[in-house]
Amino acid sequence: MIELKGCGTALVTPFTSHGNLDVDAYRKLVEWQIESGIDFLVPCGTTGESVTLTVEEHSYVIRVCVETASGAVPVVAGAGTNDTLYARQLAQGAEHDGADAILSVTPYYNKPTPEGIFRHFSEIVRYLDIPLVFYNVPGRTGTNIPVDTQLRLAEVDNIVGVKEASGNLDQIMELLRRRSEGFVVLSGDDSLAFPMACLGAEGVISVASNVIPAEMSRMMALVREGELAEARVLHNRYLHLMNLNFVESNPIPVKYALSRMGRLAELYRLPLCPMSAENKEKMDRELDRLELCHVSSH
Repeated sequence: MIELKGCGTALVTPFTSHGNLDVDAYRKLVEWQIESGIDFLVPCGTTGESVTLTVEEHSYVIRVCVETASGAVPVVAGAGTNDTLYARQLAQGAEHDGADAILSVTPYYNKPTPEGIFRHFSEIVRYLDIPLVFYNVPGRTGTNIPVDTQLRLAEVDNIVGVKEASGNLDQIMELLRRRSEGFVVLSGDDSLAFPMACLGAEGVISVASNVIPAEMSRMMALVREGELAEARVLHNRYLHLMNLNFVESNPIPVKYALSRMGRLAELYRLPLCPMSAENKEKMDRELDRLELCHVSSH
């Protein structure tokens, strides 16, 4: 069984000017993440613009990530959608492509009941030999997974954890208090990664770590080691950057930041589009303050 703790990066998916996958930029991004000490990798999540990838592209991105990581860190592949059968097929495909675990989002738009959510994830994991982490992100899906339902899911064989992005600390604390031993809670919000880790969460699936992998991994490690004062310094230093990543829909800001760092081109698939000039200026100022920026190679 893989150990999910620390910081995992919700990887962006680079594109070329012709709209294709930029595989070279993607490999280099994965290599840099591993060199920087990231704990695990999450391809094809929301941050990876997964909803605009074809089935073939989804499979290819996961394979490239697995091949490039080459066992150095676990790969937790995003494989979620709002159709249970299709989500199951994506998850089975990701397992076939070498993923170590699956990250599967709450069905969006159709807003299932708690019982429907329980049946959805239970059905997917029934067909898997690798573990599944479910993803609670009501701001994107329109549905929150109540604590009681999360605890029910924790009892299902091979459902090993949750990416919790409800932003509701009362709910998160209740979950941490009542969860069974071995059930992993990962923050889905960078800005809450430090406080959630202090409360006992095992880690974070991070957007910011696309840009600052070493720093986010270090912050989480410091909390595990009980060095809270030092971890808090990192949290406060990078908090504004974490929040700027959501000044427009993710992954628009983080892709812009990576383009300024010369790591990929500032390219998206519609309906996402480049960030406004005003928000680019805000990101530029923060990148300059943190001394993260240099002239793009693109």
